[in-house]
Amino acid sequence: MKRPSEFVIPFVGLKEGRHDFTSQIDNTFFASFCYSEFHRAHFDVHVQLNKKTTLLAFSFEAKGYVTIPCDISTELFDLPLDLSDELLVKFGSISDSRDDHILYLPVGSYQIDLSQQIYEMIVLAIPQKNIHPGIADGTLQSDIVEKLEALAPKRENTNQGEDPRWNKLKGLL
Repeated sequence: MKRPSEFVIPFVGLKEGRHDFTSQIDNTFFASFCYSEFHRAHFDVHVQLNKKTTLLAFSFEAKGYVTIPCDISTELFDLPLDLSDELLVKFGSISDSRDDHILYLPVGSYQIDLSQQIYEMIVLAIPQKNIHPGIADGTLQSDIVEKLEALAPKRENTNQGEDPRWNKLKGLL
């Protein structure tokens, strides 16, 4: 699928100083990267470019939500995200820089595609374990949650913090 062109910024015609770009992204943006983990996504993205003679300094802000399944109950929920990142673009030969916030472009480049940086900023902000907020506060009513609570081990010695499943193994000693 073709990448979105709304984040391709032609910087050659721009004067030195600050320039602002705003856009909204949704599932079609992530589909262009063949990423389908989100059921829904909506972000307002603001990119600020500070153009200088020898470099470009970008500041990214993305505010919105993604709808993802809970890892425990499989119920969908909206995960709000408020993200920011920075990128420094230098011109010249590719350096052996290991800094993720510095990008080198060949001399003579006239535009930059920021869609990869925005994609990574959002996708990498998703936690590895996604838990519905209703599970934490006990307000989620779901068949799966009720079944998990019914199958949870019963604690007999809550004062000592011992797990009753280990009592049979203690008899082996």
